[in-house]
Amino acid sequence: MGNQNIKEREELHKAIWGIADDLRGSVDGWDFKQYILGIMFYRYISENITNYINEGERKAGDIEFNYAKLSDSEAETIKDEMVNVKGFFILPSELFCNICERAKNDENLNETLERIFNNIENSARGAESEDDFAGLFDDIDVNSNKLGATVSKRNDKLVKILNGIASIPLGEYKNNSIDAFGDAYEFLMSMYASNAGKSGGEFYTPQEVSELLTKLAIVGKKSVNKVYDPACGSGSLLLKSAKILGKENVRNGFYGQEINLTTYNLCRINMFLHDIGYDKFDIACEDTLVSPQHWDDEPFEVIVSNPPYSIKWAGDDNAVLINDPRYSPAGVLAPKSKADFAFIMHSLSWLATNGTASIVCFPGILYRGGAEQKIRKYLVDNNFVECIIQLPDNLFFGTSIATCIMVLKKSKQDSSILFIDATKQCVKVTNNNKLTAENIEDIVKIFTDRKDKEYVAKLVTNKQIEENDYNLSVSTYVEKEDTREKIDIVKLNKELEQIVKHEQVLRDEIDKIIAEIEV
Repeated sequence: MGNQNIKEREELHKAIWGIADDLRGSVDGWDFKQYILGIMFYRYISENITNYINEGERKAGDIEFNYAKLSDSEAETIKDEMVNVKGFFILPSELFCNICERAKNDENLNETLERIFNNIENSARGAESEDDFAGLFDDIDVNSNKLGATVSKRNDKLVKILNGIASIPLGEYKNNSIDAFGDAYEFLMSMYASNAGKSGGEFYTPQEVSELLTKLAIVGKKSVNKVYDPACGSGSLLLKSAKILGKENVRNGFYGQEINLTTYNLCRINMFLHDIGYDKFDIACEDTLVSPQHWDDEPFEVIVSNPPYSIKWAGDDNAVLINDPRYSPAGVLAPKSKADFAFIMHSLSWLATNGTASIVCFPGILYRGGAEQKIRKYLVDNNFVECIIQLPDNLFFGTSIATCIMVLKKSKQDSSILFIDATKQCVKVTNNNKLTAENIEDIVKIFTDRKDKEYVAKLVTNKQIEENDYNLSVSTYVEKEDTREKIDIVKLNKELEQIVKHEQVLRDEIDKIIAEIEV
């Protein structure tokens, strides 16, 4: 990363921190995230459509053209064309920059913003992009008491947020050397996640873990058909592949499903902020385990996921689930109190023949008996497990547990599983452990080499795993290095002998001295 990038990123983070700091106290940080991200999104799409129209007009010869200065009636004439291209439309008078100019003197700012947000959502109604815009601004409640007890207090806060977002240095949109909006979003999410842990139903996967998961899933690939995450949260894992492969190399786009409505809205916003067009993503809001929304899509080449650990689900309380083609092959459902293997079976079912799934999982699922053992038997006997990686503990916000990564493939080159002990691959940052770029590179190299490495990696045949009752814990197969000091007993005995002799000499000396004193 060049100095320019680092400088831009630092300025960006400073500006965002400033807004959050300015507004602290009135609204809990986690609730507040919605307002900052929502208004940031409003600024983004305003600039996005303005830049698009300006560029077209300037290329056509009108060098001075500026959409923001156009009258609403003139702009109306291109509405249908814009909805077709961009998926949405904003009138010039309702653009972010124009609202900011008038905000201080608008006594009804809350109503103005509410109207604009509705208009943006409605502009997509009946269009192909309708699903991507419906309810996008639902969480930005401009009339919430959280913003202030009276309308005027709420509006003061809204003016502060608008001005704060307007002052974020995003540079000339086209020339940005960093993905500025996306970066700002990620910084905010991690800033709030580390403060809030899991409140608000948000399980945030740290950037480094996302990077490792994604790199494992795309080994050997320059481009893929699609990327999918069955528990996508705010979409950070989906977007990692856009960053690592280049979004033009994810040919048919980004697919995800999320059960939490707020997080689902943030995920769609996140797609737009990373400049992913409305026709290039399909994010759904439903319970993946009982109501999956992408049945009809072709299987996915890349699946990356950090599903919630050991949550309750319907399991065998729901009579139809055992016949669900995602779960039936294993002949048994994941336990009702631990849905982990339900997510794994779901992902495997939707994985392309030439694809890879990398999934963060809770260590307990690798060794417990009962239904979970039967599902492991199914996975091993059918040769779907490529690798199990034990990660260091304390990598995630709000939980200190050590996690693992399970890598699944449908077309493996051998009938063995690679076990990697990566518990030493980290550096300590305050109370948390962090994977460095070198750590990630190391783990991916060990994964790709697929060879034994003393105390680190072991390639184990499926037959041996069967003999071990289908236990998939890394510690069962990778021996820990004994760091205790080795002791040479013969040498130690000689030394003791010398000490005892020497002690005797001293005793004799002391006895002599005492005898002389007594005389």
